[in-house]
Amino acid sequence: MSTGSPVARILTGVLIFQLGIGALLVLGDVQQGGLRLPKLWTDTPRLSEPVRPGDQRRVYDPRRDRPANPPLRDPGDLPERLVLTPSQNTTWRLEGTIAEGDAARIADQLAEARTPPETLILQSPGGAVTEALALGRALRARGIATRMLAGEFCYSACPYLLAGGTTREIDPQASVGVHQHYFGENSLMPAFVAVEDIQRGQSEVMTYLDEMGIDPLVMRHALATPPDEVYLLLPEELTRYRLHSAAEP
Repeated sequence: MSTGSPVARILTGVLIFQLGIGALLVLGDVQQGGLRLPKLWTDTPRLSEPVRPGDQRRVYDPRRDRPANPPLRDPGDLPERLVLTPSQNTTWRLEGTIAEGDAARIADQLAEARTPPETLILQSPGGAVTEALALGRALRARGIATRMLAGEFCYSACPYLLAGGTTREIDPQASVGVHQHYFGENSLMPAFVAVEDIQRGQSEVMTYLDEMGIDPLVMRHALATPPDEVYLLLPEELTRYRLHSAAEP
């Protein structure tokens, strides 16, 4: 049978149709399992646009956008994993993406420091949630405060590092944002397994926030904001949820 025959063309069309249906089913399962497909367009403003009460969700791609507040210094491309930068005084910097293994590595560096810091200035686009929780607990155990400077940002998993500080000082022009997280390593798992994994992860986060003296209600903004967007917390919200503090919680 030649490929140009009517029967061959019909069979080819049926095969393409079946492949298309199969692809849609797979993509539907992936979406139910917790993996959001990238949107081709969105009405959500970008990070560079000012934030107003009630208009706080922004497209989440810090590689392309910076917050509306001009930074005191342009960080450029932040490191792919956390970098601890010592200083001659008691205030050090911790910045970069939170990657697997960072909690133990940074905790070891703090433990080995001859004169450990009293305060860490944070700047991070986020990363591994479990690492942020572990390192946040390590900061609290060592009695280290956290701080954010004007024009700098702390998104996704980074606010959990921020929460670990014994005190948490956030400049009104700093940018702190939360959103939904992925907790499983395999996003192609069946939907019921992914949901169980996500629920367990959210429970761990809320337990951690309670341990740190943070109001777990901040999670309502995170849970309502998809991973490709970020909800930017206003200064009054940072105070209300106790992320910004002046004394031991």
